[in-house]
Formats: sequence, structure tokens, C-alpha cells
Amino acid sequence: MKILLTGSSGFLGQVLTQFLAKENTVETLGRNPSNDIQVDLSKAFELIASFDCVIHAAGKAHLVPRSEEEKQTFWEVNVIGTRNLLKALEGHPPLRFVYISSVAVYGKPAGRLLNEQTPLLPMDPYGQSKIQAEAEIIQWCHRYDVICTILRLPLIYGENPPGNLRALMQGIKNGYYFNIAGGKARKSMVRAADIARFILPASELGGIYHLTDGYHPTFHELSHAIGKSMGRNWVPNMPLSLARILAKMGDIVGPFFPLNSDKLQKITSELTFDDSLARAKFGWNPQSVLGSSEKKK
Repeated sequence: MKILLTGSSGFLGQVLTQFLAKENTVETLGRNPSNDIQVDLSKAFELIASFDCVIHAAGKAHLVPRSEEEKQTFWEVNVIGTRNLLKALEGHPPLRFVYISSVAVYGKPAGRLLNEQTPLLPMDPYGQSKIQAEAEIIQWCHRYDVICTILRLPLIYGENPPGNLRALMQGIKNGYYFNIAGGKARKSMVRAADIARFILPASELGGIYHLTDGYHPTFHELSHAIGKSMGRNWVPNMPLSLARILAKMGDIVGPFFPLNSDKLQKITSELTFDDSLARAKFGWNPQSVLGSSEKKK
């Protein structure tokens, strides 16, 4: 297949490029000079070539905006960038279009095994921008008779991950990470390599899917597995009462403090997603993030 991939320089994009290029022709698009097609998605551009499949993995990652300007960036990158890509493809619509979205579209701080029918109620600019991009992609694909696939992904695991997972790893490595209240809260995760294997088969049928490892590790399990890989056999625990005091301090001090009430709620709340639709339609059978030997019986 001839594939156009955006976001190839990102964490997931690098994994996708390496995997898909083994048996397909992959052209990358983005503003980095290393891309095959160098354009800025935030600005209008033209495409002459045609593609069998477009995988849109570019976007501004999830973070807490500290200003109105940062909030606007989510819209400019995730929505305007998507519009410009779709406009550029109108002359030669692909057979398939895959969008890398996020479970942030649900706006849920907590929940157990939420499925793809869960109401979309995000309160933050990131989730709102992802919903808008999804809606415009679905409409565009319907208009041009393109098979549309949307992957709503949780935390993605792999080598040198970004964001919160990298911060967790650094905290464990440097000895300043603490599990809170035993680290019992479960979170859905999925390996980047498994996502790469799923994309092309799913793109043949289309639809909206969750992808998880099916195990949903606790913070305790995850932190101890990471610690063990770094030669640290013990990860300290912080009582919930102390964490609440520190979170209140963080509310006052501001965003540079490592903990606040919002972060505490997320750390101590279970948030997992149901991937049974992907399992039923495609035989999705991923590897556990922890590995079978690390799972607790």
C-alpha cells in the first residue's frame, strides 16, 4: 500500500513508520525537514500525489494549558491542521483514512470499562479539539466515500514514551516518585507496537475503537515493574492524608508544584476502557504492558 503518515516524528509516529514501512510505501508529512513532504499543517497547502491510506497521527499532545494562548494552540493544531489536511486530499481522496484520537474525548476523570458509546463530554481544550477533529473527519470521509477509522487511545507505552509516563519513569529513576494510598487505581494502557499492528487491518472496515492491553495495571504494578527494570526494587508509598495536604498546597502555589487536587483525583481514581469491540471484530489480542510474568495472579 501507499501510505501517507502525519506525526511521524512523534512517539507513536516513529513506531508506526518503522512497522508500516516493512511491507508498504510510507511517505511522511509534517514541518520537520526529515519528512518526505515538508509542510506546516496549520497552514493551507496542496498535495499532488494520491495515497491508498492516510494515517493522521499529528496533533498537539494532552497537557494542562497555562494560558489562553496555549488553549488556542489545541484548536489550531488539532482542528485547523486536520481541516487543512482534508482540504489538501480532496483532489485525490484516499481509499482509507485513520485518525489517532484519544479517550480524552469522554472527559471522564473516573470510570470502569467505558465503551465507545460513552457520551462525549470533555471539559478541557484538548478533548474538545479532538472531538471536533473527529466530527469533521467523519463528515469528510462520508462525503468522499472514504473508509473512516478512529482509534481512541489511552496511555501509550513503549520505549522512551513522552508526557506523564516519562515523568513517572524519571521520578522512579531519580527516587522522587511515590505511589499514593497504595497505588491501587487502575488505568488503561496499550503498547505502541500493538497499535501499529492493528491499524491496517482495521482500516479495511472502518469504525471507532478503543485499544487497551486488556489488563489495566494499577499504579503499584506499573511503578514496581518500571522500578525493577531500573534496578530499583522498592517504590515508596505516600498516605492519602499527606497527599491531600500537599495537593492543597499545590492549588495555592500553582502549576509548577508537582501535585494539586486535580492531579490527586486522577492518580487515585480508576479509569479503564472496554476494547471488546476491537477483539470481536479483529481478534485484537495485544501484549500486556507489564508482560505476563509481571502480572499479579
